[in-house]
Amino acid sequence: MRRARVLVIDDEPLVRRSTARLLEDHGYEVVTATCAQEGLARFESTQPEVVILDVRLPDGSGLELLPRLQEIDPAAKIVVITAFGKTSEAVRAMKLGAADFLKKPYDIEELLHAVSGAAKQIADEKRLDVYRKRERVTLARSQMIGRCAAMQAVRELVRKVAVSETTTVLVTGESGTGKELLARAVHHHSARRDAPLMEINCSTFQEALLENELFGHEKGAYTGADHLKRGLVELCDGGTLFLDEVSEMPPRVQAKLLRFIDNTSFKRVGGNRDITVDIRLIAATNQDLEAAIAEQRFRQDLYFRLKVVSIHLPPLRERDEDILLLASRFLERFSEEFRKDFRRISPAAAEQLLRYPWPGNVRELQNVLERIVLLEEGPELLPRHLPPEVLRRQSGTTRRPSDAIGADAAGDFWQRFYERCCHHARGRLLKLRALEEIYIDLVLSECEDNRSRTARLLGVSRQGLLDRLRRMAESRRQNRADGLPAGGPVPSVESTPSSRTDRRDAGQDEAVSFSPKRAQ
Repeated sequence: MRRARVLVIDDEPLVRRSTARLLEDHGYEVVTATCAQEGLARFESTQPEVVILDVRLPDGSGLELLPRLQEIDPAAKIVVITAFGKTSEAVRAMKLGAADFLKKPYDIEELLHAVSGAAKQIADEKRLDVYRKRERVTLARSQMIGRCAAMQAVRELVRKVAVSETTTVLVTGESGTGKELLARAVHHHSARRDAPLMEINCSTFQEALLENELFGHEKGAYTGADHLKRGLVELCDGGTLFLDEVSEMPPRVQAKLLRFIDNTSFKRVGGNRDITVDIRLIAATNQDLEAAIAEQRFRQDLYFRLKVVSIHLPPLRERDEDILLLASRFLERFSEEFRKDFRRISPAAAEQLLRYPWPGNVRELQNVLERIVLLEEGPELLPRHLPPEVLRRQSGTTRRPSDAIGADAAGDFWQRFYERCCHHARGRLLKLRALEEIYIDLVLSECEDNRSRTARLLGVSRQGLLDRLRRMAESRRQNRADGLPAGGPVPSVESTPSSRTDRRDAGQDEAVSFSPKRAQ
């Protein structure tokens, strides 16, 4: 691995040569310059990571050159050296952004320590940039995807919270719905994005350990505390702290967290000094906190402090429109990661994915797709690739509303359809349009007004169903205005054309006789 490139700018030949030889012996690539003008030119052409800069140069001051170097490359680290060692010069150099300040004649170890420290700082910053880029890629890949109205509302709320000054947010939802992802989205779209995002699961720590993790401890606070420890609350100052499974937080820690939210300050374990920080607190739970309050497992006052803004993530079984969208995204993502050739989901596999209730929510769907892509071969995801639990027909409480009109429910459904037709027909003829409207109304009711499920059951696109519903609503408004029945105008038998040709010429829908005496 290449060590840092160092530029030495010094007008004394002996110092310049000895410094260069020393650094080269320790693996550094060294470039030298004798004056400010030459140093500036060498800096632009060689782009060194570290600069050793003398204060007194033949054509100017090193302290005047320092800002010009930083303007060209703000990431470069500059170690200032001088034979005079005035305190004022040292202070000015550090204010201008120097990484270190040494006095001639300097000790060899002192110089090496300054250069290696500057090089390490550059390497750490580069690694941090890589991590941040990876984090942005991960966030972009796992962003909250969804077309359904509930997820659109969640995304809008996340956007508003992120740009606001709200300091506490409560996220609720079943396991696997994406509460941690939501917390990351709030953080990365806020002004706090450059500060740390710290995460902790409150259910994985005992009371004393959780308090210690959150608030830290002073040296000597208890047996074995041989050094000071800063807790997550202190470490993420300026950023965001995500408390997962906050319902499992022990009572004593709940009390300390409440005091912290009220005062924005805390004491480390064993400490007596108040420490003030500025953080955004996002708490998440898959439990009913109001029930926990009733059972005296959770403080009501803490609940209200956390619930400044409340965001609920719906389970995947209530997001039918998003299942195939999410599955396709996961298929594409894992195909890229594992270098597989999956490009699409077969209609039969899609039907199985839609019928399964996904008790583990989005996390379960993601795991299923990851396992399939890892173990199977494409280009098409087929039903045989799906795990047994997804293929197994669900029964009882796990049946989906879209399965409601099955063989066991068909009798009741058709009986209601017959009765509704009789009510609208009143012994006359019903237009096919009226029959279609009655049928759509009943299927929509069976699917609990879920447009996506209704569209799939009817064999039409969701947009096609919405267009039909829009026309139905307009027709009914017009009927009410004309004083006609809500189900549509019912033509008399005499006024109905007697042949298909006449019907087409008249521009009317076909009509059928629907008589209670003839219907069996």
